[in-house]
Amino acid sequence: MTEEAQRVIDAMDAVEAMTDPLERAKVIGELMADQAERGKRWREMRRQVVLDMRARHPPVSYRKIAEALGIALATVQDIERGYTGSGKRRPRAGEQQDG
Repeated sequence: MTEEAQRVIDAMDAVEAMTDPLERAKVIGELMADQAERGKRWREMRRQVVLDMRARHPPVSYRKIAEALGIALATVQDIERGYTGSGKRRPRAGEQQDG
């Protein structure tokens, strides 16, 4: 894990360890509200990295991108296609995707 990620995780652990339940709930609410918007930006930033790597000549393989990002190959493909979450937005088998 990167040092930056560990610092964020440590900060989240500190929130969970807050002794005042009301204050802890307030902080959690603030963080959840921020995360909703930040998550959208971060997903797009990660997607842009994948798109940039795939746009190289020759394109970087899904497998190499997956290894570089530490995620599953199928996740790289989903990111490239713009899919997010648990698969709820993926077209069903046989359906055309708009785009």
